Amino acid sequence: MKKLIAVAVTAMLLLTGCGGGGGAASSEDAVEKYGSDTLKVYNWGEYIGENVISDFEDEFGVKVVYEVFDSNEMMYTKLQAGDSYDVLVPSDYMIERLMNEEMLQPLDLSLIPNISNLADGVKNLPYDPDNTYSVPYFWGSVGIVYNQNTVDAADLENEGWNILKDEKYADKIYMYDSERDSFMVAFKALGYSMNTQNEAEIQAAYQWLLEQRKTMNPAYVADEVIDGMINGNEDMAVVYSGDAATILAENEDMRFFLPNEGTNLWSDAMVIPANAENPKLAHEFINYVLTYEASLDNSETVGYTSSNQQVVDELSGEGGYFAGNEAYLPRDGYDKDEVFEDNQVLKEQLTQLWIKVKAGE
Repeated sequence: MKKLIAVAVTAMLLLTGCGGGGGAASSEDAVEKYGSDTLKVYNWGEYIGENVISDFEDEFGVKVVYEVFDSNEMMYTKLQAGDSYDVLVPSDYMIERLMNEEMLQPLDLSLIPNISNLADGVKNLPYDPDNTYSVPYFWGSVGIVYNQNTVDAADLENEGWNILKDEKYADKIYMYDSERDSFMVAFKALGYSMNTQNEAEIQAAYQWLLEQRKTMNPAYVADEVIDGMINGNEDMAVVYSGDAATILAENEDMRFFLPNEGTNLWSDAMVIPANAENPKLAHEFINYVLTYEASLDNSETVGYTSSNQQVVDELSGEGGYFAGNEAYLPRDGYDKDEVFEDNQVLKEQLTQLWIKVKAGE
Protein backbone atom coordinates (compact mmCIF):
# COMPACT_ATOMS: atom_id res chain seq x y z
CA MET A 1 0.00 0.00 0.00
CA LYS A 2 1.26 2.62 -0.03
CA LYS A 3 0.88 6.27 -0.55
CA LEU A 4 -2.13 7.40 -2.51
CA ILE A 5 -0.84 9.55 -5.35
CA ALA A 6 -3.29 11.85 -7.10
CA VAL A 7 -1.33 12.05 -10.33
CA ALA A 8 1.02 9.36 -11.60
CA VAL A 9 4.37 10.58 -12.86
CA THR A 10 6.65 8.49 -15.03
CA ALA A 11 10.38 8.76 -14.42
CA MET A 12 12.99 7.40 -16.78
CA LEU A 13 16.30 6.92 -15.04
CA LEU A 14 18.90 6.00 -17.62
CA LEU A 15 22.24 6.60 -15.92
CA THR A 16 24.79 3.85 -16.56
CA GLY A 17 27.24 3.47 -13.71
CA CYS A 18 30.64 1.89 -13.31
CA GLY A 19 31.25 -1.29 -11.42
CA GLY A 20 32.02 -1.91 -7.80
CA GLY A 21 30.86 -3.70 -4.70
CA GLY A 22 31.12 -7.09 -6.35
CA GLY A 23 28.62 -6.29 -9.12
CA ALA A 24 29.09 -5.96 -12.87
CA ALA A 25 31.79 -3.42 -13.76
CA SER A 26 30.18 -2.41 -17.04
CA SER A 27 27.09 -2.83 -19.14
CA GLU A 28 28.96 -5.49 -21.11
CA ASP A 29 29.52 -7.48 -17.93
CA ALA A 30 25.87 -7.08 -17.03
CA VAL A 31 24.76 -8.42 -20.39
CA GLU A 32 27.07 -11.39 -19.97
CA LYS A 33 25.86 -12.12 -16.44
CA TYR A 34 22.14 -11.33 -16.69
CA GLY A 35 21.43 -11.36 -20.40
CA SER A 36 20.58 -7.64 -20.31
CA ASP A 37 21.82 -4.35 -18.90
CA THR A 38 18.34 -2.80 -18.60
CA LEU A 39 15.73 -3.37 -15.89
CA LYS A 40 12.12 -2.14 -15.99
CA VAL A 41 10.58 -1.43 -12.57
CA TYR A 42 6.95 -0.43 -11.96
CA ASN A 43 6.26 0.93 -8.47
CA TRP A 44 3.99 3.28 -6.54
CA GLY A 45 4.74 7.00 -6.84
CA GLU A 46 7.02 8.50 -4.19
CA TYR A 47 7.78 5.04 -2.89
CA ILE A 48 11.54 4.55 -3.17
CA GLY A 49 14.67 5.90 -1.52
CA GLU A 50 16.57 8.83 -2.96
CA ASN A 51 19.60 6.78 -4.01
CA VAL A 52 18.32 3.23 -4.42
CA ILE A 53 18.07 3.32 -8.21
CA SER A 54 21.30 5.21 -8.89
CA ASP A 55 23.26 3.06 -6.41
CA PHE A 56 21.93 -0.13 -7.99
CA GLU A 57 22.88 1.14 -11.44
CA ASP A 58 26.38 2.06 -10.28
CA GLU A 59 27.03 -1.21 -8.49
CA PHE A 60 25.78 -3.55 -11.22
CA GLY A 61 26.62 -1.60 -14.37
CA VAL A 62 23.01 -1.39 -15.52
CA LYS A 63 20.35 1.16 -16.28
CA VAL A 64 16.88 1.19 -14.74
CA VAL A 65 13.71 2.32 -16.47
CA TYR A 66 11.50 3.31 -13.55
CA GLU A 67 7.79 4.02 -13.92
CA VAL A 68 5.12 4.67 -11.30
CA PHE A 69 1.42 3.91 -10.84
CA ASP A 70 -1.22 5.36 -8.53
CA SER A 71 -3.35 2.27 -7.93
CA ASN A 72 -3.14 -1.50 -8.07
CA GLU A 73 -5.90 -1.43 -10.65
CA MET A 74 -3.93 0.91 -12.91
CA MET A 75 -0.97 -1.45 -12.72
CA TYR A 76 -3.18 -4.46 -13.44
CA THR A 77 -4.73 -2.78 -16.49
CA LYS A 78 -1.29 -2.19 -18.01
CA LEU A 79 -0.32 -5.81 -17.44
CA GLN A 80 -3.57 -6.95 -19.03
CA ALA A 81 -2.75 -4.80 -22.04
CA GLY A 82 0.50 -6.70 -22.48
CA ASP A 83 2.98 -4.19 -21.05
CA SER A 84 6.13 -5.89 -19.83
CA TYR A 85 8.01 -5.08 -16.62
CA ASP A 86 10.69 -6.98 -14.75
CA VAL A 87 9.72 -6.01 -11.18
CA LEU A 88 6.35 -4.86 -9.83
CA VAL A 89 5.42 -3.76 -6.29
CA PRO A 90 1.68 -4.50 -5.93
CA SER A 91 -0.34 -4.86 -2.73
CA ASP A 92 -1.34 -8.08 -0.98
CA TYR A 93 -4.80 -8.60 -2.51
CA MET A 94 -3.52 -7.76 -6.00
CA ILE A 95 -0.64 -10.21 -5.62
CA GLU A 96 -3.22 -12.87 -4.75
CA ARG A 97 -5.13 -12.00 -7.92
CA LEU A 98 -2.02 -12.07 -10.10
CA MET A 99 -1.05 -15.44 -8.63
CA ASN A 100 -4.50 -16.90 -9.27
CA GLU A 101 -4.45 -15.65 -12.86
CA GLU A 102 -0.94 -17.07 -13.44
CA MET A 103 0.47 -13.63 -14.23
CA LEU A 104 3.54 -14.06 -12.00
CA GLN A 105 6.53 -16.35 -12.23
CA PRO A 106 7.86 -18.27 -9.22
CA LEU A 107 10.94 -16.77 -7.59
CA ASP A 108 14.27 -18.56 -7.37
CA LEU A 109 14.97 -17.89 -3.70
CA SER A 110 18.55 -19.13 -4.10
CA LEU A 111 19.13 -15.87 -6.01
CA ILE A 112 17.62 -13.81 -3.15
CA PRO A 113 19.78 -14.71 -0.12
CA ASN A 114 18.90 -11.40 1.55
CA ILE A 115 15.42 -12.75 2.14
CA SER A 116 16.92 -13.84 5.46
CA ASN A 117 16.78 -10.13 6.43
CA LEU A 118 12.97 -10.07 6.46
CA ALA A 119 11.26 -8.58 9.51
CA ASP A 120 9.16 -10.96 11.59
CA GLY A 121 5.98 -9.03 10.76
CA VAL A 122 6.24 -9.84 7.05
CA LYS A 123 7.10 -13.51 7.30
CA ASN A 124 4.53 -16.15 6.32
CA LEU A 125 1.98 -13.66 5.01
CA PRO A 126 -1.31 -15.43 4.21
CA TYR A 127 -1.44 -14.65 0.49
CA ASP A 128 2.06 -16.12 -0.14
CA PRO A 129 3.35 -17.77 3.06
CA ASP A 130 6.42 -19.38 1.49
CA ASN A 131 7.43 -16.38 -0.66
CA THR A 132 6.86 -18.48 -3.74
CA TYR A 133 5.98 -15.41 -5.81
CA SER A 134 6.65 -12.34 -3.68
CA VAL A 135 9.11 -10.66 -1.32
CA PRO A 136 7.80 -7.91 1.01
CA TYR A 137 8.83 -4.30 0.33
CA PHE A 138 6.89 -2.16 2.84
CA TRP A 139 4.16 -2.99 5.34
CA GLY A 140 1.87 -1.20 7.74
CA SER A 141 -1.64 -0.65 9.02
CA VAL A 142 -4.46 1.89 8.84
CA GLY A 143 -5.36 3.97 11.86
CA ILE A 144 -6.49 7.37 13.08
CA VAL A 145 -4.18 10.37 13.29
CA TYR A 146 -5.60 12.89 15.75
CA ASN A 147 -4.73 16.23 17.30
CA GLN A 148 -4.13 15.58 20.98
CA ASN A 149 -5.18 19.16 21.80
CA THR A 150 -8.64 18.87 20.28
CA VAL A 151 -9.52 15.17 20.47
CA ASP A 152 -10.10 13.43 23.79
CA ALA A 153 -8.00 10.25 23.93
CA ALA A 154 -10.68 8.73 26.16
CA ASP A 155 -13.18 9.12 23.31
CA LEU A 156 -10.86 7.14 21.05
CA GLU A 157 -10.48 4.35 23.58
CA ASN A 158 -14.21 4.17 24.30
CA GLU A 159 -15.54 4.56 20.76
CA GLY A 160 -12.83 3.14 18.50
CA TRP A 161 -13.70 3.59 14.83
CA ASN A 162 -17.10 4.91 15.87
CA ILE A 163 -15.47 8.16 16.96
CA LEU A 164 -15.64 9.00 13.27
CA LYS A 165 -19.42 9.33 13.81
CA ASP A 166 -19.17 11.30 17.06
CA GLU A 167 -20.85 14.61 16.20
CA LYS A 168 -18.58 16.37 18.66
CA TYR A 169 -16.02 16.19 15.85
CA ALA A 170 -18.31 16.96 12.90
CA ASP A 171 -16.76 18.93 10.03
CA LYS A 172 -13.25 18.15 11.30
CA ILE A 173 -12.53 14.72 9.79
CA TYR A 174 -10.61 13.42 6.79
CA MET A 175 -11.67 10.11 5.23
CA TYR A 176 -9.83 8.37 2.40
CA ASP A 177 -11.64 8.65 -0.91
CA SER A 178 -11.38 4.88 -1.23
CA GLU A 179 -14.16 2.33 -1.04
CA ARG A 180 -11.80 -0.37 0.19
CA ASP A 181 -10.40 1.67 3.08
CA SER A 182 -13.66 3.38 4.05
CA PHE A 183 -15.68 0.18 4.04
CA MET A 184 -12.92 -1.44 6.11
CA VAL A 185 -13.53 1.24 8.75
CA ALA A 186 -17.29 0.67 8.69
CA PHE A 187 -16.99 -3.14 8.78
CA LYS A 188 -14.63 -3.00 11.74
CA ALA A 189 -16.73 -0.40 13.57
CA LEU A 190 -19.68 -2.80 13.30
CA GLY A 191 -17.65 -5.82 14.42
CA TYR A 192 -17.51 -7.50 11.00
CA SER A 193 -14.68 -8.91 8.94
CA MET A 194 -13.43 -6.51 6.29
CA ASN A 195 -13.57 -9.49 3.90
CA THR A 196 -17.22 -10.25 4.63
CA GLN A 197 -19.48 -11.46 1.84
CA ASN A 198 -22.60 -11.33 3.99
CA GLU A 199 -25.12 -9.09 2.25
CA ALA A 200 -26.73 -7.85 5.48
CA GLU A 201 -23.31 -6.83 6.82
CA ILE A 202 -22.41 -5.08 3.57
CA GLN A 203 -25.65 -3.10 3.68
CA ALA A 204 -25.11 -2.24 7.35
CA ALA A 205 -21.65 -0.88 6.52
CA TYR A 206 -23.13 1.14 3.67
CA GLN A 207 -25.66 2.66 6.06
CA TRP A 208 -22.86 3.43 8.56
CA LEU A 209 -20.93 5.35 5.92
CA LEU A 210 -24.03 7.08 4.59
CA GLU A 211 -25.00 8.27 8.06
CA GLN A 212 -21.44 9.47 8.63
CA ARG A 213 -21.58 11.39 5.35
CA LYS A 214 -24.78 13.15 6.43
CA THR A 215 -23.96 13.88 10.08
CA MET A 216 -20.19 14.43 10.05
CA ASN A 217 -19.55 16.05 6.65
CA PRO A 218 -16.14 14.41 6.30
CA ALA A 219 -13.64 15.60 3.70
CA TYR A 220 -12.85 12.76 1.27
CA VAL A 221 -9.19 13.02 0.31
CA ALA A 222 -6.18 11.14 -1.04
CA ASP A 223 -2.53 11.99 -0.43
CA GLU A 224 -3.39 15.59 0.52
CA VAL A 225 -4.28 14.19 3.94
CA ILE A 226 -0.58 14.35 4.80
CA ASP A 227 -0.12 18.10 4.41
CA GLY A 228 -3.61 18.69 5.77
CA MET A 229 -2.84 16.99 9.07
CA ILE A 230 0.70 18.39 9.28
CA ASN A 231 -0.90 21.83 9.01
CA GLY A 232 -3.57 20.91 11.58
CA ASN A 233 -6.45 21.57 9.22
CA GLU A 234 -8.65 18.84 10.75
CA ASP A 235 -8.90 17.11 14.12
CA MET A 236 -8.80 13.51 12.88
CA ALA A 237 -7.97 11.52 9.77
CA VAL A 238 -7.99 7.91 8.63
CA VAL A 239 -4.37 7.43 7.56
CA TYR A 240 -1.96 4.73 6.41
CA SER A 241 0.66 4.18 9.08
CA GLY A 242 3.58 5.28 6.89
CA ASP A 243 1.90 8.59 6.13
CA ALA A 244 0.99 8.84 9.80
CA ALA A 245 4.66 8.43 10.76
CA THR A 246 5.52 11.38 8.52
CA ILE A 247 2.72 13.50 10.00
CA LEU A 248 3.80 12.75 13.56
CA ALA A 249 7.42 13.55 12.72
CA GLU A 250 6.38 16.96 11.35
CA ASN A 251 3.70 18.01 13.88
CA GLU A 252 4.26 17.30 17.58
CA ASP A 253 0.56 17.81 18.33
CA MET A 254 -0.43 14.73 16.32
CA ARG A 255 -0.80 11.18 17.66
CA PHE A 256 -1.71 7.81 16.10
CA PHE A 257 -4.37 5.38 17.31
CA LEU A 258 -5.22 1.82 16.26
CA PRO A 259 -8.80 0.92 17.27
CA ASN A 260 -9.37 -2.23 19.29
CA GLU A 261 -11.94 -3.45 16.76
CA GLY A 262 -9.07 -4.24 14.41
CA THR A 263 -7.80 -2.79 11.15
CA ASN A 264 -6.18 -3.60 7.84
CA LEU A 265 -2.66 -4.98 8.13
CA TRP A 266 -1.31 -4.49 4.62
CA SER A 267 1.87 -5.23 2.74
CA ASP A 268 3.31 -4.36 -0.64
CA ALA A 269 5.76 -6.81 -2.15
CA MET A 270 8.13 -7.23 -5.08
CA VAL A 271 7.11 -9.73 -7.76
CA ILE A 272 8.32 -10.74 -11.21
CA PRO A 273 5.61 -10.84 -13.91
CA ALA A 274 5.28 -13.94 -16.05
CA ASN A 275 6.18 -11.90 -19.14
CA ALA A 276 9.28 -10.26 -17.60
CA GLU A 277 12.09 -9.99 -20.13
CA ASN A 278 14.95 -9.89 -17.61
CA PRO A 279 14.17 -12.21 -14.67
CA LYS A 280 17.84 -12.72 -13.68
CA LEU A 281 18.39 -8.99 -13.28
CA ALA A 282 15.00 -8.74 -11.54
CA HIS A 283 16.17 -11.24 -8.91
CA GLU A 284 19.33 -9.18 -8.41
CA PHE A 285 17.28 -6.03 -7.87
CA ILE A 286 14.95 -7.70 -5.37
CA ASN A 287 17.94 -9.03 -3.46
CA TYR A 288 19.52 -5.56 -3.51
CA VAL A 289 16.42 -3.84 -2.14
CA LEU A 290 16.57 -6.19 0.85
CA THR A 291 20.07 -5.03 1.81
CA TYR A 292 20.50 -2.87 4.89
CA GLU A 293 21.65 0.15 2.88
CA ALA A 294 18.82 0.13 0.33
CA SER A 295 16.15 -0.70 2.92
CA LEU A 296 17.35 2.12 5.18
CA ASP A 297 17.26 4.61 2.31
CA ASN A 298 13.76 3.43 1.36
CA SER A 299 12.30 3.69 4.85
CA GLU A 300 13.94 6.98 5.82
CA THR A 301 12.85 8.61 2.57
CA VAL A 302 9.31 7.27 2.35
CA GLY A 303 8.38 6.84 6.02
CA TYR A 304 6.85 3.38 5.71
CA THR A 305 7.94 0.40 7.76
CA SER A 306 10.84 -1.50 6.25
CA SER A 307 10.71 -5.21 5.47
CA ASN A 308 14.31 -5.43 6.77
CA GLN A 309 14.37 -6.31 10.49
CA GLN A 310 17.67 -4.51 11.18
CA VAL A 311 16.32 -1.31 9.65
CA VAL A 312 13.06 -1.57 11.62
CA ASP A 313 15.01 -2.01 14.84
CA GLU A 314 17.39 0.84 14.10
CA LEU A 315 14.83 3.41 12.98
CA SER A 316 12.39 2.67 15.81
CA GLY A 317 15.04 2.17 18.51
CA GLU A 318 16.68 4.69 20.79
CA GLY A 319 18.14 7.51 18.74
CA GLY A 320 16.45 6.28 15.54
CA TYR A 321 14.63 8.64 13.22
CA PHE A 322 11.24 7.15 14.20
CA ALA A 323 12.05 6.51 17.85
CA GLY A 324 8.91 7.13 19.91
CA ASN A 325 6.81 7.48 16.76
CA GLU A 326 3.87 5.15 17.44
CA ALA A 327 2.86 5.05 13.78
CA TYR A 328 6.11 3.56 12.46
CA LEU A 329 5.78 0.12 14.05
CA PRO A 330 2.67 -1.75 12.83
CA ARG A 331 0.66 -3.72 15.35
CA ASP A 332 1.74 -7.33 14.91
CA GLY A 333 -0.09 -10.49 15.96
CA TYR A 334 -3.41 -8.85 16.90
CA ASP A 335 -6.17 -11.31 16.05
CA LYS A 336 -8.72 -8.71 14.91
CA ASP A 337 -6.38 -7.22 12.31
CA GLU A 338 -6.81 -8.64 8.82
CA VAL A 339 -5.25 -8.75 5.38
CA PHE A 340 -7.44 -7.92 2.38
CA GLU A 341 -8.39 -10.91 0.24
CA ASP A 342 -8.90 -10.70 -3.49
CA ASN A 343 -12.63 -10.62 -4.20
CA GLN A 344 -13.54 -8.80 -7.41
CA VAL A 345 -17.30 -9.26 -6.95
CA LEU A 346 -17.18 -7.65 -3.51
CA LYS A 347 -14.91 -4.86 -4.74
CA GLU A 348 -17.29 -3.98 -7.56
CA GLN A 349 -20.23 -3.93 -5.16
CA LEU A 350 -18.38 -1.67 -2.74
CA THR A 351 -17.36 0.62 -5.59
CA GLN A 352 -21.00 1.17 -6.55
CA LEU A 353 -22.07 1.69 -2.93
CA TRP A 354 -19.21 4.14 -2.37
CA ILE A 355 -20.42 6.28 -5.25
CA LYS A 356 -23.82 6.42 -3.55
CA VAL A 357 -22.25 7.29 -0.17
CA LYS A 358 -20.40 10.27 -1.59
CA ALA A 359 -23.53 11.41 -3.35
CA GLY A 360 -25.42 11.16 -0.06
CA GLU A 361 -27.88 8.62 -1.48
